[in-house]
Amino acid sequence: MFQHHAQCHCGQVKIVCKGEPDFIVMCHCEDCQRRTGSAFNLGAWFNRSKIEISGLTKVYSRIEHDGIETTYHFCPSCGSSMYWDMPENTQMIAVAVGAFADPEFPQPTVSFYEHKRHVWVTVPEAIGRFTGSGKGEKITG
Repeated sequence: MFQHHAQCHCGQVKIVCKGEPDFIVMCHCEDCQRRTGSAFNLGAWFNRSKIEISGLTKVYSRIEHDGIETTYHFCPSCGSSMYWDMPENTQMIAVAVGAFADPEFPQPTVSFYEHKRHVWVTVPEAIGRFTGSGKGEKITG
């Protein structure tokens, strides 16, 4: 089975993901912008049973703007954002796409909070696009 390998900048935290992600989320909300220090967040969601994580992480949990609790896992040494999960969906884990450092990694499958998207960010045309978290207005795709 094909595997995707991710790691933090210093190599202390490593993640092996078996197979392809179930979906890849591009999120433009302000919480994701602030957490990543970038214009958007990009996370590949895998079933927890397909992921092996090694190395210790530091954890930060918070209630997001949409009322959903999210727990973020960072490398305590280099600070790299590695993965996150939500208690309301214990079967899935999102891995930061940048941690794969793979230019061939698949493109996003959905884009959320389009109304917060920086005007210069280009979103792939053939994906689902929502003004909110996907529970609200769908734009295209």
